[in-house]
Amino acid sequence: MDDPAASEIHILEIPQIIGPGSVAERSMLPSFIFLPGEKDMSPDSLNLPWEKDVKQVVGEFARERGAELPQRLISSAKSWLCHPMVDRNQAILPWGASPEVPKLSTVEASAAILAHIRRAWNFSMAREDDSLALELQDVYLTVPASFDAVARELTVKAAEMAHLPDITLLEEPQAAFYAWIEASGDRWRDVIAAGDLVLVCDLGGGTSDFSLIRVSESLGELELERIAVGNHLLIGGDNMDLALAYTIAKRFSEKGTRLDSWQMRALWHQCRAAKEKLLELSDNDTVPVSILGRGSSLIGGTLRTDLSRAEVEKVIVDGFFPFCDAASRPAAIQRAGIQETGLPYESDPAVTQHLAQFLSRQDERPSEFPTAVLFNGGVMKASLLQKRIVDVLSSWQNGLEPRILEASNLDLAVARGAAYYGLARRGRGVRIRSGLNKSYYIGVAAALPAVPGMAAPIKALCVAPFGMEEGSETEMTEREFNLVVGEPAKFDFLGSAVRTNEAVGTIIEDWEGDVEPITTIETTLDGTYGSVIPVSIQIKVTEIGTLEIWCVSRQDDKRWKLEFNVRETP
Repeated sequence: MDDPAASEIHILEIPQIIGPGSVAERSMLPSFIFLPGEKDMSPDSLNLPWEKDVKQVVGEFARERGAELPQRLISSAKSWLCHPMVDRNQAILPWGASPEVPKLSTVEASAAILAHIRRAWNFSMAREDDSLALELQDVYLTVPASFDAVARELTVKAAEMAHLPDITLLEEPQAAFYAWIEASGDRWRDVIAAGDLVLVCDLGGGTSDFSLIRVSESLGELELERIAVGNHLLIGGDNMDLALAYTIAKRFSEKGTRLDSWQMRALWHQCRAAKEKLLELSDNDTVPVSILGRGSSLIGGTLRTDLSRAEVEKVIVDGFFPFCDAASRPAAIQRAGIQETGLPYESDPAVTQHLAQFLSRQDERPSEFPTAVLFNGGVMKASLLQKRIVDVLSSWQNGLEPRILEASNLDLAVARGAAYYGLARRGRGVRIRSGLNKSYYIGVAAALPAVPGMAAPIKALCVAPFGMEEGSETEMTEREFNLVVGEPAKFDFLGSAVRTNEAVGTIIEDWEGDVEPITTIETTLDGTYGSVIPVSIQIKVTEIGTLEIWCVSRQDDKRWKLEFNVRETP
């Protein structure tokens, strides 16, 4: 019998502005926010069924209008949410926009998207029954698998700002796998078997995520376990669109027309739409691209050209998915000493080389390669790109080609998978064992004599191992540490997606390389100035998927929570 959960999952059609004075329902809400100026605010032009004269347009019209006025467009909100080099609580987006453009923080931008979904749900589902309001339901939010503990905490904060108090976090590659199970029903057990290693290859607009799921057998039943997660890679459709934009900009330049920064942003968004058309199975060999010229429409005119399928294949397939061997690594490109602040895109855009590095880092499984691949994300809808990745993997395995797990709808897979996960948590579906996506550490100052001009070395103390499951907790009672209270102190928070077999309490002296800094917590803990309190450390992974670290006094059980707040100044 097929899984009954499949028949219980439905996609909400989301009302959104699709043009001036026009609202329509769509199965997807593009994660773009447009901040209209006075010229975009004519009476009744930007109304939603639940709000008049909206000041922040979310969705399809935001994406389309923002392509024309990129200085008023917020995109890549999730990538900004996990960017450690900016203050994610300060109003900084749209990045680089002029002072007259209103701005949002990365958390506020995420909250604006979630708030639109909440209002759309309530308009469609709860107008006649308040008990059906979204804020009263169990809500599952998906995040990139590579989101660290800080980004997850900020996601929870954004949900709270959007008045969604009861949420659970789920990694997007896992959600995609759940969607595949849901679509397959009980037949999924006929497609994969014990011993299979499934690579989930998730490439979206702004990020690339790799995850490995192992299939094993226990008491005659197949079990699924997420055993590895890749680093957060800022490579995705945005990079590919920008590469196409540079290709066209070079063509204009050769004809004597140089594009300014805003024209380049507009061209960037135009190339996205053109790329999607050309990578679809269609008869189009070229797609027209146009942007506004400088000055008024009468003087500047409009710049027009065509983008060809051959150009897309050369720039994207060969540029971002080149053939390489299994020992390849992303190129270490020497960086300029001074750089603009912005999203930390990868210097090497070769996705296949990052994939080779990811697979090579699974130290406990050096001889294993994926036996099956599940694709997810808008970029991977293109069969041409799927074939290239499979061909590359095959070349690493002496011609043994991994099976493709056929996904029914890559655009909606994560949404359907999250819903299935909610049912599985209630005992009505199959669950993947996962837990924390990294091993987490706190920096501990070494107890050594002072040396002039040199700070005490910082060791990495493992406080939460990879795979520590939701709802579990542990305490390091066998070890005692000293906690500084009553005065400003800093706590280095570190993580590793490589050291997946670490035990709680392990101290690493030489940690640079495998363990990477995530954030520094600067705070003054409550207590008498200058006091040093002997403490044990207690760790909890909450049911919603966030990490809590507590220092517990050995003297009187007083507790201090280390909050993952980002810095307050840029």
